[in-house]
Amino acid sequence: MTRTPEGSFSRRTLLRGAAAAGVATTTAGIAAMPTPALAGPAGFPDYRYVRDAFAGPLRYNPTGEFIFPCVRGVYDKISGYLGRYYLYYAPHDAPGGICLAYANRLEGPYTEYANNPIIDRVLPTTTVSHVSSPHVVWDAPTRQFYLYFHGENYTTRVARSTDGIHFTDETPILSTRLVPNTTETSYARVFEHSVAGKGNRYVMVFMGLHTIRPGVRKIFWGWSPNGWSGWQFAPDPLVSPSGDGLTDISAPHLLKRNGTAYLAYHGNSGNMYLTEIGNNFDREVHLGVFHRPIASDNGRVAAPTFGTDGGVEYMLYEAGPRLDARICVARAV
Repeated sequence: MTRTPEGSFSRRTLLRGAAAAGVATTTAGIAAMPTPALAGPAGFPDYRYVRDAFAGPLRYNPTGEFIFPCVRGVYDKISGYLGRYYLYYAPHDAPGGICLAYANRLEGPYTEYANNPIIDRVLPTTTVSHVSSPHVVWDAPTRQFYLYFHGENYTTRVARSTDGIHFTDETPILSTRLVPNTTETSYARVFEHSVAGKGNRYVMVFMGLHTIRPGVRKIFWGWSPNGWSGWQFAPDPLVSPSGDGLTDISAPHLLKRNGTAYLAYHGNSGNMYLTEIGNNFDREVHLGVFHRPIASDNGRVAAPTFGTDGGVEYMLYEAGPRLDARICVARAV
């Protein structure tokens, strides 16, 4: 694997990992980005804060913090939708709970779904301390939404739905026993992307707490023929934090541009970073800071998810310390 380390950057304090998100206008969430102002690494745009995702207090708010947004356009997939865009998010700390909000504009503001959480910690197969880090894809062949989430931090699960609200058939698909030398496997995002020689249609990128140093929290990956079953996982990290001068990275999001593939993720300095991984996930070229916090972000930006509405690109993200984070919306400039 090609490794091109960057120097030391500063970023947020990543206590127990973090979260990630999705793309509103693509089938399984890969941001195939157009080209507005070329302000970021690899020609990606800069993003400027527009608003907090929610206009006021939320009814379901057990811990006073929310992480890991994932936004999906549903208007072209189902009928009877609550809004054109569905935003999935969750508290991290116990009891967590997978939540839903909706809006007719990707920019928001978003309205809280009245019956949150849509998935709580009492699962059909077990009860866990918390569930968190939701990521949703639309699987066109089955005409179902697949929702990936963790609970506990060492197990990632999937459930399915035909309406994006009522999910069933919760199934564990990833745990530390499947990835050697890890004690956590969580904050997963899944994208439709084939890798040569794998016979897959979907890939998963996720945070693994790695017991082999240097670095602690690293990005790993897996692949599946259908997004639901048959998952396999690479034993070694895909991206390590040392290339960014960090100890912890998490909440990766797959992006495509320039005929290649990248991961945007956050690190323990407070910034988001960008690394080229190549279309076959066989590169590791660290490109530096992707996005920095502004004053209202309180020192940390994390878990980006991307979408396009009316030709305008947006990034939703987690802002602030993990124990006091909120969901914000930024627009490409």
